Amino acid sequence: DQSEQVRAQEVVDEKERVGRLKAEEARKVQALQMTRARIREQLSRTSNERYTLLLNTELQQIEGELAKLV
Repeated sequence: DQSEQVRAQEVVDEKERVGRLKAEEARKVQALQMTRARIREQLSRTSNERYTLLLNTELQQIEGELAKLV
């Protein structure tokens, strides 16, 4: 009986841990999506070639991170 309770608590703890990890991952994805939108907006407004190159590099990194998470 006690071992069943311990096992049940372990299952609950694991579900909570997984839920926290999923929530953290969702926050990361949302932050990356917002950053990507900000970079795209900046790209649409700049005419500076060096800044454009920098933004495109950042955009590629963000999209790579998103691809790993999604």
